[in-house]
Formats: sequence, structure tokens, C-alpha cells
Amino acid sequence: MAGKIPRIEAREQDPQTRRTNFQEVCLGYTADEAMLEATRCLQCRNPKCVSACPVNIRIPAFIAATAQGRFAEAAEIIALDSCLPAVCGRVCPQETQCEGLCILGVRGQAVNIGKLERFVADYSREHEPVVLHTAPANGRRVAIVGSGPAGLSCAHDLAKNGYAPTIFEALHKAGGVLEYGIPEFRLPKETVVKSEIDNLKKAGVRIETNVIIGRTLTVDALLNDEAFDAVFIASGAGLPKFMHIPGENLNGVVSANEFLTRTNLMRAYDAAYDTPVYTGRRVAVVGGGNVAMDAARSALRLGADVTVVYRRTEKELPARVEEVHHAKEEGVAFRMLANPVAVLDDGRGWVRGLRCVRMELGEPDESGRRSPTVVEGSEFELEADTVIMALGTSPNPLIASTTEGLAIDRRGCIVADEHGTTSRKGVFAGGDTVTGAATVILAMGAGRRAAAAIRRFLSEPDDARRQTD
Repeated sequence: MAGKIPRIEAREQDPQTRRTNFQEVCLGYTADEAMLEATRCLQCRNPKCVSACPVNIRIPAFIAATAQGRFAEAAEIIALDSCLPAVCGRVCPQETQCEGLCILGVRGQAVNIGKLERFVADYSREHEPVVLHTAPANGRRVAIVGSGPAGLSCAHDLAKNGYAPTIFEALHKAGGVLEYGIPEFRLPKETVVKSEIDNLKKAGVRIETNVIIGRTLTVDALLNDEAFDAVFIASGAGLPKFMHIPGENLNGVVSANEFLTRTNLMRAYDAAYDTPVYTGRRVAVVGGGNVAMDAARSALRLGADVTVVYRRTEKELPARVEEVHHAKEEGVAFRMLANPVAVLDDGRGWVRGLRCVRMELGEPDESGRRSPTVVEGSEFELEADTVIMALGTSPNPLIASTTEGLAIDRRGCIVADEHGTTSRKGVFAGGDTVTGAATVILAMGAGRRAAAAIRRFLSEPDDARRQTD
């Protein structure tokens, strides 16, 4: 019977309405919708959805409770493994993870696990907030660099096991990419991000903002002067990449990082804030990932006509299908198989457009995707007065350059094993600072693994921990 019930999709704002505001696009489930969707779960004996989740949420158990209307219990089950359920229910790529391995999806439609997680988390916040249980304090202190998903997840696992984590955040608000990178219309800051961070604070997680590790304090100072027993580096990958083409230094060329930070963290979309962001009349967004979609959809809401320029076809777009679908519904244009070769000057030092070439797909590259090659004689111009480069990011070199003996790879990422262990004893790392830019849930998984490694490290006798490699 469960598999015969059609999948229930969550309600959304009308595209023509939502393109004019920054309110959340998805409106979520009602209680009745959530219970009905939850009854579709087959409660498999070997639930592949759990193994496909980077933090191993007990998915069948929370869905079973949801199906019976026991929403508070469902929230408690999720909280055993995740401190950010309302975030993950909104931004995780469930279609390639838990839902991607749902048995119902083999011949039909997978259970809408993400929307169920979102419903349970929202219900809990509004009716019966989860209390994150912690073990008695054991006297061990851990410093965590960065308050993004990896840092928050690590802090959660440490706090519930009796450790005293302190998170150091460089910006004035905690949340990392959740706060500055993901737009309000996908992830509300006050109702969702702040609420889940406040829940962690109630569990004993300390957060100190406006502290730049590598400047205000170094990693060595945390270990030696501040007497922390271990350090977990989760500083993310916030250094933007550019194309290094002529005209890229013109006024009107910005990184997606800068554009989204001004729009989200500094609330440039809100007239009550004195932090405007320039968009102009026509915006070209270069790139095809989720960050490109976020930048494009934000610029659209700020009043611009927006075109995404991507060098492969729509099939190869790395952004989530849902985000591309929403962008198209809202009026974002896509120029596929095109690549910029120069940014054009209007004669006054500002952007007037892009010179692009058309591309065609050749043989697959090392990642398995077909490599784009230039079509000779195919140059054309695209009018734009703002160009947003959304080409990926790499870690800021500040921490590595001020931490002696901390190994990094050719991309500038900190070298760490699958447990987060680095070349420095007592120093662990995980998330985007190790892998390069990835997803929220993968960073959370890295945070959990590092927390387990830190606990093992701190359970060793003091003499063994003091030994150097």
C-alpha cells in the first residue's frame, strides 16, 4: 500500500510572486501532508537511505514516528545524529544521497525524506523544542575554528559527550556559509539558522565572534596560551576563484562570495540596512553550481535581468535540479555551451558586457565529464553591466601560513585523513578547508568524524598525547 501512494510535493510560492521578494520559496508540509507522505516509507530491513546520509540519521525511525503523528519523538530521533535538521531539510541534495537510494525510487518516486525532516524540525521549533542532552563535563576543552556546518556538527558531538567546545568565528554572526552564502529565500536566517545555533548554545557550546584565527590568535596560541586540549579547523573555503581574463578587474565584476555575503549577511536586499549591493540592469553569472544559482536568483530579486553563462550543457550543470528548475521558473536565462574570454570596458572603467566563445563537448575529462572545447570563429558579445564570477572557492591560506608543520596540498587545502587527523598532533581539520567547496551535509559528516577522532585522541594518556610525530 505504501508504495502506491503518490509522492506528496511541498507547496511553493508562485514564481511570479517570489521573484519579487526574499521570502522562502518552499512553504513545506502541513501535518496531514507529512503524515501521509511518511506512510509511503517501506521501513526496509536494510535501509540504504541511512548509509547514504553523511551523518547517518536514523531515517526509517523518524519517519515511522512522523507517520503516527509523534512529531516530538521524530525530532528527538533526528537530534541523536544531527544538530541542523531544519537546515538540512532545506538545502541538502537528498536526491543524490538518502532519497537517491530509496527503494521506492527504483521504479517510482522516492520518499520525500528532505521535506519530512524539514517538517519535523520546524514543528519541533514551533511547538516542542528539542533539548540536546549532554553528558557530565569531563574537563576537556576543544577549540573549533569556524562556525559553519562542520564546526557546528563537531561541537554538537563533543558537547553531548561531556567536552567543552568553543567555536571561534571570524565574522560578526555565527553560521558560516549558512549565514553568508545561502540566500534567505532558501534558508531563513532568524527562524532557522539562528534557532538551531541557539539550541547548540543551550547545550553548552560557546561561540566567540570577531576572532580571526591566524590574526587575533594562532592555532599554536590556542593550544599553548589558551590551554585547549585539541583544535578542529573548520574554516571553510571562502577564497573566490577568477578566470584571469582581460577586463576582470573592471568595476562591476564581483565574486559570488562577495555578492552573496553582502546580500545575505549584510542584508543588502533590505532597504532598512545601509549595505547596498550593485547589480545594474543586466547581470551575467558565470558558472553552473548551486552558488551560481543562488547569485542569479538573488540578482533577479534585486531587479536585474539575469543570464547564467555555462560552458557545458544543462545535463552537466552541477547545481541541484530543483534549484535550476526554480531559477528558470523565476525568469533566469541560461546561455549554455558558452565561455567568457574577456570582460568588456565601457570606456569609463565599468563593465559593458562579456566577449564569449561558443563551446562544444569533446572527450570526457578526469572527472568523467565531457571536456568543453572552443568552436573556432564563434565569438559573440553578451550585454551586461555586472558580472558575477561563481567559479568555485578554495581555503583562505591564513591559517596554514601561520601554523608551522601543518601540511597543505597543491590546492591550498589542509591535508587530513578520513578522521580529520592532520600533520600536527592535536590539530584536526574537516569540511571545505580539507575537501574544497562541497555541501553542507558532507561538511557535517566531516565534523562528526573529527569529533570521534578528537575523543579518541583525548582518551589517550597525557604522556602519549604530548609526544610529537
